Amino acid sequence: MKIKLYCDGADLEDITRLSNDDSIQGFTTNPTLMKKAGVQDYYEFAKQAVSIVSPKPISLEVFSDELEEMYVQATKLSLLGDNVYVKIPVTNTKGVSTSPIIQRLSSEGVKLNVTAIFTLEQVKDVCLSLNVGTPAVISVFAGRVADTGIDPIPHMINCKKIVGAFEGFELLWASPREVLNVYQAEECGCEIITATPDILSKLKLAGKPLEQFSLETVQMFYNDANAAGYTL
Repeated sequence: MKIKLYCDGADLEDITRLSNDDSIQGFTTNPTLMKKAGVQDYYEFAKQAVSIVSPKPISLEVFSDELEEMYVQATKLSLLGDNVYVKIPVTNTKGVSTSPIIQRLSSEGVKLNVTAIFTLEQVKDVCLSLNVGTPAVISVFAGRVADTGIDPIPHMINCKKIVGAFEGFELLWASPREVLNVYQAEECGCEIITATPDILSKLKLAGKPLEQFSLETVQMFYNDANAAGYTL
């Protein structure tokens, strides 16, 4: 498999375990995942996570809604380690483009992961804002695009056409819904896919005989019904 697998989460136990897995080549997180994991101290968590996964890359997200404060937060996070990519949302909550901050940080050599991207126009604008020569990741939320009824495959192929014209930029398939998305992302030319530990764990099923899988599923239903003590 050519595509790079990144773990998306905020559980330090999972992060520690998967940091030692050679098949996992990077990590991403965000404030929503951190809140769900019960993280209380954002900066302390960030420091620990960076240290645990080093030298593998990890993306840490700013959470201010003001562009200047985003810049301050991004600078602080970038100083945690050479393996840090700072996640900047493509807009703030008011829909104001973050391109000026993206351009400023990238020109200063800060590695960025521009996130919450959905449209081809956003992909184009972000690529034009980034500094060629400074590594960057363009995270397109293909799973959420699919939630709207749009086929993400031709969409991501078109995203790749844009990103591929810029040296040093990588396209990331974000918010996958199932293991199949990993294979689809690779076929679309994405360099990276980020997924939860649950989805990543299912990759070991690749090539499993379907007859055997069917039998194991029937056995699961039977054993669970017996364990529950069901009667009719």
